[in-house]
Amino acid sequence: MLFLSALNPKRLLQALIVLVIALIVGAGLFTTPANADSVGDINGPGVSGNVRVDGEPVAGVRMIVEGGGYSAETVTDANGQWFIGVPSKDPTYNVTIDESTLPEGVVVLEGEPTQQVTLDRGDRVVKNFFIGEGVRNVVSFGDQLIARLVYGLNFGLMLGLAAVGLSLVFGTTGLSNFAHSEMVTFGAVAALILGSTLQLPMWVAIPAAVLLSGGFGWALDAGLWKPLRKRGLALVQLMIVSIGLSLAVRYIFQYFIGGGTEQLPGFDAPKIPLFGSVALSVTDLVSMALSLIVIGAFAWWLMRTKTGKATRAISDNPDLAAASGIDVDKVIRVVWIVSAAMAGLAGVLWAYFRPGIKWDMGAQILLLIFAAVTLGGLGTAFGALAGAIVVGVLVETSSLFIPADLKYVGALVVLILVLLFRPQGLLGRKQRIG
Repeated sequence: MLFLSALNPKRLLQALIVLVIALIVGAGLFTTPANADSVGDINGPGVSGNVRVDGEPVAGVRMIVEGGGYSAETVTDANGQWFIGVPSKDPTYNVTIDESTLPEGVVVLEGEPTQQVTLDRGDRVVKNFFIGEGVRNVVSFGDQLIARLVYGLNFGLMLGLAAVGLSLVFGTTGLSNFAHSEMVTFGAVAALILGSTLQLPMWVAIPAAVLLSGGFGWALDAGLWKPLRKRGLALVQLMIVSIGLSLAVRYIFQYFIGGGTEQLPGFDAPKIPLFGSVALSVTDLVSMALSLIVIGAFAWWLMRTKTGKATRAISDNPDLAAASGIDVDKVIRVVWIVSAAMAGLAGVLWAYFRPGIKWDMGAQILLLIFAAVTLGGLGTAFGALAGAIVVGVLVETSSLFIPADLKYVGALVVLILVLLFRPQGLLGRKQRIG
């Protein structure tokens, strides 16, 4: 007791938090798939199969099914059989057999270890791999790490588009907008309606969806946020309103597009081997290039244009900016439009990255967007971009060390650790509160 009383209470609290985080991560590192032959609803749609070598069943082979934002895995039973239930029969699913769990000297002889299946004609489909004795092509850890870094950069750039918009709104208004996730979803849904329902070319549908997203941001500020600001509502009250708005808009999306997963045209573009084990589709390459172009254009707008400079001035000191003759309400209106447009573009790219569009797709990455903004530094647009890239890379590379189901947790753990020792974030400035 004397030893504990001599410790700095702040240091003791930090040590306890780090210990709890270490226990959580440690539990995740030692988590293994359940030894069962079926996962999910056994009475619903799903994918099943048999794993046999020379007619003999093979137990303990790991099978993975991914698609439409859904991922599940199981292992074969004593009869070599397995089943994984899926939430919808609409998307195309990737089925992967983990060759490292096959007996020594047994490999997939025809095709790749990951193959696609569709459930268009029925609720269930059987997928069997042709396996037998052969030489296994093992991908080195270095090649896997490089591939994950590339995928993480792609994810981080997409995440950065949404994070920068959220950071702009926070910097100019002080609002933590939980409805930002629905702006992400709005862009994807708009592209779905224009590209799939109205069957416009995607090079027309995507820019139009971004413009509609910007209009959505304008309507929200004109019809909701500006009147609430005029009434003098506190930031906590505005944040609660944003939570309610998020839930309302989310279920409006569900009412119109349903609870299933929809796909944009071109989501199944074939992968092109680039170098090592890195393989990207044309859609992935265009997504990365488009993200870089938009981020570059945004940086020029923020640093060089009159409105961008006014935005930075309001973020630093809104009262002084207003006293200097800047029309604060007009700049905030522009910020909402830019923020919503970038979030809408992020939603379209997220729909291709997942792949698939769901009514709650934006909410699935909302915590990662907040993590990126906080990690980079609250209210700093370039900090949000840096934080998003860090989060994206951590999310993708962490799956090399921990189960895929826990990969989002790793990024949030790093966020907590950074804030313990640098509360202002990577590019934020120290500020006195109170």
